[in-house]
Amino acid sequence: MMDNKIHTVEDFYRDKLNWMPDNLKSDLGHFNVFRLSDFIQHGAQCTSYSRKEYFKISLVSGRNKYEYADKTIMIEDNALMFSNPNIPYNWERLDDQQSGYFCIFTEEFFQHFGAKKLHEYPVFRPGGQPIYFLSAEQQKKATDIFLRMFQEIESDYVYKYDVLRTLVFELTHEAMRMEPATTIYTANNAHTRISSLFMELLERQFPVTSPMQRMKIRMPVDFATQLAVHVNSLNRALKETTGKTTSQLIAQRILQEARSLLKHTDWSISEISWSLGFEELPQFIHFFKRNEQVTPGTFRR
Repeated sequence: MMDNKIHTVEDFYRDKLNWMPDNLKSDLGHFNVFRLSDFIQHGAQCTSYSRKEYFKISLVSGRNKYEYADKTIMIEDNALMFSNPNIPYNWERLDDQQSGYFCIFTEEFFQHFGAKKLHEYPVFRPGGQPIYFLSAEQQKKATDIFLRMFQEIESDYVYKYDVLRTLVFELTHEAMRMEPATTIYTANNAHTRISSLFMELLERQFPVTSPMQRMKIRMPVDFATQLAVHVNSLNRALKETTGKTTSQLIAQRILQEARSLLKHTDWSISEISWSLGFEELPQFIHFFKRNEQVTPGTFRR
């Protein structure tokens, strides 16, 4: 199940470490680096499906299962993993013999640093390849970069955060030179999971409780982007599990909310139309009449 709450940097420190760094609210963004063994020793649980406020790069050694969108990847040894805030994922340890490192950072940490935004790099892009299996040589190179992060963050060097940004990009480019990990999953399980994530993402936008609240994700391609799958894959998964297309499920839920708002609020039809994501009132009236055979005004009366 997807956790509807966005997991913030504050949640990370509160849940995993039970302490809060002093510089967390800095306008310059946030960065930190950790040893995985410290979390395993303290009994920290693996992550569940949720969206994060921060990016994460992990170097892991050990048996793990990583699930995101419609994909499941089995990690038997060394791997480098890139996590995008917009893509929910689940990471499960399969044994206790785990080691490695990870760093977390916010998008603000990279503002005005480099011409490209983080989301534009393939390792962080929705639909991209976030996991890379490592040879012994590649694992050593990635380990060295993380150890340099520890050394730098503990130093008194005035420009150490510029160095840390450079090290993050060094990891990113090392990964993009590699072949991404292959995915191992059964189609049925993948379709069930992606359908569940879609329904939760759709339902998260309801109920609409104020004329100022607006449905932001309405088009099938927008849902597919949020879930990091191709729109055709999303449609196939929903068709197999529900018998309906992505567009039909979205329209069905919007229509249900429209009926409720017309019955139980005194909002104007224009306000309801805007709240449900329609750009123009005639579009909403046409949509409602096509599905209900009456106009919104007639339905309300």
